[in-house]
Amino acid sequence: MLDTFKHKGLREKMVEKLAEKGISDQKVLEAMRNVPRHLFIDSALADQAYEDKALPINQGQTISQPFTVAYQTQMLKLKSGMKVLEVGTGSGYQAAVLASMGMRVVSVEIISSLHRRAKTILEDLQFSVTLKLGDGSVGWSPSQPYQRIIVTAACPAIPPQLKQQMEVKGKMILPVGTLNSQQMYLVNRKSREEFQQETLHSFKFVPLRGRNGFRESVE
Repeated sequence: MLDTFKHKGLREKMVEKLAEKGISDQKVLEAMRNVPRHLFIDSALADQAYEDKALPINQGQTISQPFTVAYQTQMLKLKSGMKVLEVGTGSGYQAAVLASMGMRVVSVEIISSLHRRAKTILEDLQFSVTLKLGDGSVGWSPSQPYQRIIVTAACPAIPPQLKQQMEVKGKMILPVGTLNSQQMYLVNRKSREEFQQETLHSFKFVPLRGRNGFRESVE
């Protein structure tokens, strides 16, 4: 599927709506303007790609709604060149947004079919992202520490391994709560032992899988 003038026009309208909803970071808006979301979903859903809603991808997973992607990204206060861990590659769209902003992205996915598909799409679109297949709920220790961590699935609690893989003065954003509703948390690492936690707005994500998730196994 191509990225046409029509798609670019729809993205521009999407960005305008995101700005109206409070997304003010121009680098985030520019990344959302540049990344072709319709290429990360099934072609049958392409006409819905730039609506502000989550869409199914595969294996009971979803691509987050544009506002959620933009909100999580904005709250991290990113600077070009930062090393970012993403827990839950999913479609690969969030990773593409981060890469478009100049981040060094390590993204971990527990579902092999999603990992393979995201790898193909990101390579085709020439986004530089390090993709790993594994249990992202425990982070990815070989590449630690991370200046920023973003979790794109609902957590029953803040995974302790992720806190320890944050750089001092690093930030992590993640949704924490029940299967039905979560609060977005922003965690700042103040020192080796001290963490500051801020509770933000309510969201709803698919459940995190793995050791620190809601389900241990993946069929």
